[in-house]
Amino acid sequence: MFHYYAGILKKLTLIKVINYLKLVYSFRISKLKQKAIVSAMPFSISIEPTTSCNLRCPQCPSGLRSFTRDIGMLDPLFFETYISSFKKHLHNILFYFQGEPFLNPNFLKLVKIANGHNIYTITSTNAHYINVEVAKAIVDSKLDKLIISIDGASQQTYENYRVGGSIEKVLAGTKAILNAKKDLKSKSPYVVWQFVVFKNNEHEIAAIKKMAKDISVDKLVIKTAQIYDFETSEHLIPTNQTYSRYKLVNGVYQIKNKLLNECWRMWQGCVITWDGKIVPCCFDKDAKYTLGNLKNNSFKEIWFSEEYNKFRNLILTNRKKIDICTNCTEGTKVWAN
Repeated sequence: MFHYYAGILKKLTLIKVINYLKLVYSFRISKLKQKAIVSAMPFSISIEPTTSCNLRCPQCPSGLRSFTRDIGMLDPLFFETYISSFKKHLHNILFYFQGEPFLNPNFLKLVKIANGHNIYTITSTNAHYINVEVAKAIVDSKLDKLIISIDGASQQTYENYRVGGSIEKVLAGTKAILNAKKDLKSKSPYVVWQFVVFKNNEHEIAAIKKMAKDISVDKLVIKTAQIYDFETSEHLIPTNQTYSRYKLVNGVYQIKNKLLNECWRMWQGCVITWDGKIVPCCFDKDAKYTLGNLKNNSFKEIWFSEEYNKFRNLILTNRKKIDICTNCTEGTKVWAN
């Protein structure tokens, strides 16, 4: 755990700290005045390497092949062009939005570019493309954090949600990266197993905890699931309310948390799709609320634009009008060691 926090702190600079403090201040002033005031660049950004995926998870637009936006791969030259304009303020990049990052043949090149700019790098994967050779390349890329999705402790349970997937491939990929770290004497990447809880897999929580301990991953995260049609999806919602984002009220499921007229994400960062669209957050899977495109304008122009601030102002005054916000459950994650 020491090396995890040391890795995070290593990517901080005075400029990044000051930038972050400016973001916090402007967010608090914006809430007080109910008017968007943004005085700094983002601290954290999610960037999409690809929208392609090998699995068909039923609660994922990529898995369902239900996008209205184009399928494609992020080009490293395009990425390097726009990341250089705000690299000195940016602390971390999550290389994930939709799709399986390792399907992009240039994915680890993207990671190397970001690390070359002293940016903390994270990705999330189903681990089906991690073998011994790829694992060594991951370590060589200096990826800081690797999140591996494993939503079951048995093949039968795992494939119930990860349709078309193999838990043996997940386990093999995990072991490959752990062995590569050991062989190359590297502390990174920090390896996290992520277990998203549904009704069909909640009985295996104890088993996945034991598996995580036995295989010696750095951390296990037990995460609640976002359900798109939660009002009518009793077959997906866990019976244990500890692991559910939703509650049953008068026979109908409702989201647990209150929808407050505020959202730190609108100041802290954003999402950039593979083709340069800037969307407000990861709940906008289909880029419905595109706020600009890096092929047409600079990031700074978009980030401080009138259109972006109009969206932030709506968040501050009438968030329930934004459909992607009505199923937002930030702060409902459950963590397990």
